Amino acid sequence: MKKIISLLLFLTTGAALYAQTVTLSEPIVLRNDIAYHLLGEMGSHTLLFRDRSTTFEVVGLNKAMKESWTKELELDRRLPKVIDILPDDGHFNLFYQFKDRTHTKLKAHRYGPGANLLDSITIVDLGYLFYTPKFIPVYSEDKSKTLFFFTEKQDMMRAVCFDNNRLELLWQTVVTPQDFNFYQNFLEVLVDNDGDMTIVAERDNYRTKREDHHFEFYHYDGRTDRLTRFDLTMPEKLTFDVIFSIDPLNKRIVGAGLYSEKNLGRSDGFFYLNINPDRPDDFVKASHPFTEEFIVSLLGKEADKTKGVPEGLLRDVVLRKDGGVLLIGELSRTFERNGANMTRNFYDGTGRFSVDYYYDEIFVLSIHPDGDLHWSTVMHKKQYSQDDDGIYSSFFVFKTASSLRFLFNDEIKYENTVSEYVLRGNGRFDRNSLMSTENLKLRLRFRDAMQVDANTLLIPSERRNRLKIARLEYN
Repeated sequence: MKKIISLLLFLTTGAALYAQTVTLSEPIVLRNDIAYHLLGEMGSHTLLFRDRSTTFEVVGLNKAMKESWTKELELDRRLPKVIDILPDDGHFNLFYQFKDRTHTKLKAHRYGPGANLLDSITIVDLGYLFYTPKFIPVYSEDKSKTLFFFTEKQDMMRAVCFDNNRLELLWQTVVTPQDFNFYQNFLEVLVDNDGDMTIVAERDNYRTKREDHHFEFYHYDGRTDRLTRFDLTMPEKLTFDVIFSIDPLNKRIVGAGLYSEKNLGRSDGFFYLNINPDRPDDFVKASHPFTEEFIVSLLGKEADKTKGVPEGLLRDVVLRKDGGVLLIGELSRTFERNGANMTRNFYDGTGRFSVDYYYDEIFVLSIHPDGDLHWSTVMHKKQYSQDDDGIYSSFFVFKTASSLRFLFNDEIKYENTVSEYVLRGNGRFDRNSLMSTENLKLRLRFRDAMQVDANTLLIPSERRNRLKIARLEYN
């Protein structure tokens, strides 16, 4: 009989009482798996998809996280390659590409909660291609639309928009911007809830050309087949890091990021943009330098040794209902060691490098819709690991209507404590210890966790080629 571990944890913060239930599955051996996907809870089971290169299967775990059944999925046999899986309410859509004789085809299958095939559609037939395209999926905010795109020759992009609810192709197009190189200029592709596409590009993000620095937007209306281009200048500001998104409530393209004055090795402040894609002259653009208080809180003693914020990267931009945003970032850096400057403790003699990963402080900037700073805060943590690609480091943002929870491993080791910061709408936060992994043989990958609902989180754990799934429920 499989062993199920259930932990009930009570934490007291002031007068409030918090309780979490953590249920662990027994290990699933990852033999020939090249990928897996958490599909969430459907019916009475938690579903896990396993991509084993030549076979594809779904595992169903019951409420006690005990394996109930396994079902193999039948895809087209000619070199099927899974692109992504989109869970929805009571079903999931699986997108894949395959070869049909000389033609490359993109296809979608819909499965029910028991992994039974409900429907199937060939989204598009691309005909003969002398190469294998790498489709990249992008989802609308409500997950009703999927945009698939890939680039050709670095100057052309093919895009396909699909309605996930009706299993219907909405449109396909080819975009070839003038004097454009996707490798150099491309930033992001966005799709809104109506199925319209926006390509975001950037020009002259160099110190020698910073007076000409600007963003380019290519907005495609799938209903009219109309492509519109508009620019937003950023003179004298270099982009250190940026995330764009679609605000469906206010019908705006929103961008928030970090900028540098001269040195792209550090950020000197933050900026905020929002623009109406139907009326590009209706926009907001603002930038502000970091305050000395913020830099000292973030860097501590290192604030005296450097100007600006080095090694700060954006992790997420959360939209506020009023059109503002929460800009969420993290201090992270990587050090690569080689045989010329390390002892044998760090070098295996085969010529391979050893890499150190540091994931430290979390910072959050709350920005008003006019671009002014509402508040900023820093939540401290220290994470270090070596030669693991940092997969156990960083954090997961658990989103509710009243707060954001930042969950993370205190230390990257086998015996570890899991903690969280609970951030409220005024910028204040509490820190809680959630659980200890002592004697549980867990290595939790919070960056790959999945929020099921307002109370439940699924977290994969990998250790020695064995996968466990932790179900964390706030009571």
